[in-house]
Amino acid sequence: MDRRTLLKACLATAAMGWAGVPAIGKASAGIIKPPRLRRGMRVGLVAPASPPHEPEGVRYGIEVLQSFGFEVVEGAHLWARDQYLAGSDRQRADDVNRMFRRSDIDAVFCLRGGYGSSRILPFLDYEAIRENPKVITGFSDISALVLAIHTLTGLVTFHGPVAEQGFSDYTLDEFKKVMMEPVAPVSVAAPPPFERSEGQVERKNRLTRFVGGKARGRLMGGNLSLLTHLIGTPYEPDFQGRILFLEDIDEAPYRVDRMLTQLWLTGKLQQVAGVVLGKFSRSDDDGNSFSLEEVFEQRFVPMGVPTLRGLMIGHVSDRASLPLGIEAELDVDAGTLTLLEPAVL
Repeated sequence: MDRRTLLKACLATAAMGWAGVPAIGKASAGIIKPPRLRRGMRVGLVAPASPPHEPEGVRYGIEVLQSFGFEVVEGAHLWARDQYLAGSDRQRADDVNRMFRRSDIDAVFCLRGGYGSSRILPFLDYEAIRENPKVITGFSDISALVLAIHTLTGLVTFHGPVAEQGFSDYTLDEFKKVMMEPVAPVSVAAPPPFERSEGQVERKNRLTRFVGGKARGRLMGGNLSLLTHLIGTPYEPDFQGRILFLEDIDEAPYRVDRMLTQLWLTGKLQQVAGVVLGKFSRSDDDGNSFSLEEVFEQRFVPMGVPTLRGLMIGHVSDRASLPLGIEAELDVDAGTLTLLEPAVL
């Protein structure tokens, strides 16, 4: 199936609704880089998943984007609330579609994650997205959105900040060097500097080297729960030869084990060139459990591909911005992940 036929099939999927999602293949689109972010740009703010806990969260997100010198254009349904969703599926999808179709909008920011991004995937206009490349960024539940868009259009999308959570100094620096002031090659997601002293060594942001060596490939990944959720759907990403990065939150070791085992049973995990494990926050267990380190060791060491744990990816205040589809190098022994090309034009 060629790209245009595929995109038309996705549009037909949207028209058919949930019951008619077809088993279609992935786009063979080349990589499309969006324009870099600059002060003075008009950026769209959308809520593809859940609403903030209080409306003040929307105002906060708007002000965060304005602090960059952006002119913020609100999605038509940005303030909507339908239980745990920020409006109906059609409303949330329409906001994303409109931001890409509008020639006066330069980029798209997601307000927050939560739940619901995967519900809107059949209703997105992938052809319009491909023909109007723009930065779109978000993480957590937004992983489903940025993975699907990248998979079906070839657009470089970003596992990066959402507006409502704000930017630490570290997050700001990582964001700028990837989306605003890109240079290459450039190291990303490295733990913040820690000054060792007598009796004081790094504890919080340690690196664990499961399998040493180097790997090169295009970056692909995001939230483990959402990535696993896409397997077997038209939005399933390509694993072949990729450097896979993963993160999650509130998942006990046995649930992380279950999701990694699913990826392994499908044969997807064995296709990757290297693995970067970010932060798996609040991974509590009941006391009768493998540790996360043991889970990762059991799953990745037998694969034999370079595997590193501990980079600043995920639900942490200091977090990296990672571009899907960009060529990168993982050096486990050095503890580095390096972008080999700029992610934006």
